[in-house]
Amino acid sequence: MNSPGPLEVTLLTEGTYPYIHGGVSTWCDQLVRGMPDVRFHILGITGSGEEPVVWPLPRQIASVSSVPMWGPTPEGRAPRGRALRRFLAGYERFLLSLLDLDFEHHFADELYELSEFALTGGSLTAALRTEGALRSLQGVWRLPFLPTSGDRPTLRDALEGTDLLEHALRPLAVQPPARGVAHVATGGLAALPALAARRFHGVPLLLSEHGIYLRERYLGFRSVPFSRPVKTLLLGFYRLLATESYRRADVVAPCNRYNRRWEERGGCDPRRIRTVYNGVDLRQFPVSGPEPEEPTLSWAGRIDPIKDLETLLRAFALVRAELPRLRLRLFGGVPAGGEEYRTRLDALAAQLGVADAVAFEGRVDAVKDAYAAGTVVLLSSISEGFPFSLIEAMACGRATVSTDVGGVREAVGDTGLVVPARDPEALAGATLALLRDPQRRAQLGAAARRRVEERFTVERMVAEFHGLYRELAGPAARPEPTARPPAEPLMQPPMHPPGHPPAFLPRQRDRDAEAPAEAPAPELGVDEVAA
Repeated sequence: MNSPGPLEVTLLTEGTYPYIHGGVSTWCDQLVRGMPDVRFHILGITGSGEEPVVWPLPRQIASVSSVPMWGPTPEGRAPRGRALRRFLAGYERFLLSLLDLDFEHHFADELYELSEFALTGGSLTAALRTEGALRSLQGVWRLPFLPTSGDRPTLRDALEGTDLLEHALRPLAVQPPARGVAHVATGGLAALPALAARRFHGVPLLLSEHGIYLRERYLGFRSVPFSRPVKTLLLGFYRLLATESYRRADVVAPCNRYNRRWEERGGCDPRRIRTVYNGVDLRQFPVSGPEPEEPTLSWAGRIDPIKDLETLLRAFALVRAELPRLRLRLFGGVPAGGEEYRTRLDALAAQLGVADAVAFEGRVDAVKDAYAAGTVVLLSSISEGFPFSLIEAMACGRATVSTDVGGVREAVGDTGLVVPARDPEALAGATLALLRDPQRRAQLGAAARRRVEERFTVERMVAEFHGLYRELAGPAARPEPTARPPAEPLMQPPMHPPGHPPAFLPRQRDRDAEAPAEAPAPELGVDEVAA
């Protein structure tokens, strides 16, 4: 339980602050620097664990620790005998909860059992790497009432699925915060220690969301080379982790209203949702000077597939066919592992015949210079929360054309143009219209600056989160969240015929092959996931 003393906050991140530059990291830095009276602890989910800290850390950060997902194998021995059999029984229930809609109510209990096992001296990594754990996954996959049985999963599938799940569960072995407030910056795996802190120590949980973590997993898994049983297993885990996070969080604080649809469908009580928009430090983003002499399109961000720079390049090629002097300047670094994507972009630019007019500028120290470099600033993402690059460009008084994802419409209002995602023709048409109308560009840019001044300042954002910290850390008793079921499943998991209780061991019971077919449960369609 919380004890009197200075306000302490554990900020839990994944693949962002303080190891990576980007929008979420900027948000974390603003949050920490804006609260000198709060004692922060940073717990970051990282890749190898060797990533350097790239952000200067203010004095109010008391500690920084990382949880490497792909670092050295954690030490420890697997349980044996009765202890192993008990572990495997719970693990089989956990696996079935990921795959069977009627068994998913076991997910939370089994997740916390795994957490308790890891926190009380058991080696979760060693236990999951036993032959018994591998056979458990094979057995669950082959249950006749699960569609995965028809996929004929192989031993290689089981090895790959077990390995991916073991790495995803590594944060459960981290000692969770025992006091203060646990603030999860992005959902997903960073929520695991925070959920354990709430469960075992009564630490209040604040969940922030920028992009929808689960939606981005859906999008990302479209292109990974895993088999269908492996994808089904991992997406089931991410879906139920999102659901548990939404249900247990004392407050969910998305950076836009768009996210509410996912959060409420995931089981979050609407009364616990508090939208807090991202903010800009207007001193760092003054109104830009004159437009560049040559017509130029500017983009700023990390070079990442979710930014859909292929669509941006195709749109640029269409506009340049009308305006041959047009140039495209892209500002931002290539994250580790993104080199292949950058190579694909170079090849596409050459294929489109525009390579000579496209410049990858890399990171810039003063991002305002990236926006000043453009006649029009573009955003082409397929997923966003409340993008800093957009509100920063607006603060600089530049006209923008953006894709209709996440909170983009909430940010832009009527001060910029918004087009469908993955539509090069629409992006090109809106961009060309602005390039041909300097008066409209000036009007939109001025209106955009005013909108940021009125609604999206860093001072407002920090004050709202400071109030939430004080509220959650206060002495008043908080009711335990009600674990209400989601109105609709966030993803339709594999289902078994009705009228038969779920089983978690194939040797214990079988299903009646003649059971009547069950109507599919409501699910998010492809269009909704891509929206």
